[in-house]
Order: sequence, then C-alpha cells, then structure tokens
Amino acid sequence: FGANILFAPDGKSLFLSSGERQRFAPAQDPDQALGKILHLTLDGKPAPGNPMADAGGVKAATWSTGHRNPYGMVFTPDGRLWEMEHGPKGGDELNLIEKGKNYGWPLVRFAQNYNGVPIPGFDTRPDLQKPVIYWTPIIAPGSITFYKGNVFPQWNGSILLGGMATTSLNRIVISGTTAKPAERWNVGHRIRDVAVAPDGNVWLLEDTATGGLFKLTPK
Repeated sequence: FGANILFAPDGKSLFLSSGERQRFAPAQDPDQALGKILHLTLDGKPAPGNPMADAGGVKAATWSTGHRNPYGMVFTPDGRLWEMEHGPKGGDELNLIEKGKNYGWPLVRFAQNYNGVPIPGFDTRPDLQKPVIYWTPIIAPGSITFYKGNVFPQWNGSILLGGMATTSLNRIVISGTTAKPAERWNVGHRIRDVAVAPDGNVWLLEDTATGGLFKLTPK
C-alpha cells in the first residue's frame, strides 16, 4: 500500500509514501500517517521546512496528503517530485507533488469505487490538486523512474512506469510541470519495479511467485 522511500536530491532528507490501506478516512486525517507523503530527516524525524513543522506528531512530518496508494516517486533533474498512485476502479494517477497540497482521496477522483458508486470529480473541489495524468482503465503501476542515459537516448527526459495489470512498460514525456503519455509496450510480465543503471541500461523486476529480472536491450 505504498511505502516507497526516496532520498531528496541533496541527500539530506527522505520522502516516504504511505497508503491508506483501503480505509478511506485516514487519508484526510492530519493525525494519521496513512494516505500521506512524509518528509523526514535521515534519522527519521520531521524534516525542517515541512508545511506543519511546528505542529508536532504526524502533522510535523507531513509533506502532502490525500493519497490513496502511492507506489512510485521520483525526482526529475529540475528538482520536481513526481508520484504515481493506484486508483480504485479506474483513476490511476501521476501527480506533481507540491509542499502542503491535498491530492483529494477519498473526497474526489476521476474514477468509481469498487462497488460501482461514482466518486465526485475534481471539478467539484477546485481546492484539491488534480492529477497531471490519470488512466481509466487502470495501469496498476508498480513504480516509476526517470531515464537519463545513452543506451536509449530517445528516452532522455522521460519517466518510465511499470504496469502490473497491463503487463507493460510505459514512457511518459516530462516537460517542466507537464507530462504526456508517449509509448506503451506489452512486455508480458507484471512489472513491479523499473530501474535505470548507472550505465543507462534499464532493468525490470517482475511481480509473480517465481519472479524474474529482465534487462532491456535496444533492437
């Protein structure tokens, strides 16, 4: 239900994503860590400069709120933090994470609940942050990473996203605060994790009982 750890670009703090475990209300409860992205020092304390740094407890550690199931986070070279999370019946999201913002779950979504009951759309709550991209049908994202390398030079400036339900690798072009889906490849495996090696090669980790680790090579 989340629990992705990402170090800040300066290496002096870390971000920790925490899902709401399908309990809905905790994502909007400022006193619970569920459904949040937390910003911590390297020894696990609330990081200085957090939106509610002087409030104590979970509030002091919270960077953003209103998340459902945040599986992936990545910094792009310009220092922006991007996050990918699962929707319910539809509505997987790519979000640009900003300090102190509320990303809406479970109050709004571009989706339905599993029982088919519609969820109010973001147009009903302009005070809440819309996703930059959302997917219906779902991708069921495993993780995201940013590509920089010479093995696939045409991918530079892109986020790579692993899809579990879609057994796919997805490429998303990032430009500042905007993002656009570019390509999707069916790789025939539930991709839990995507990583870019220092030499620019791309590795995919499969989410199955037997598992598999795959190295991509250019044609």
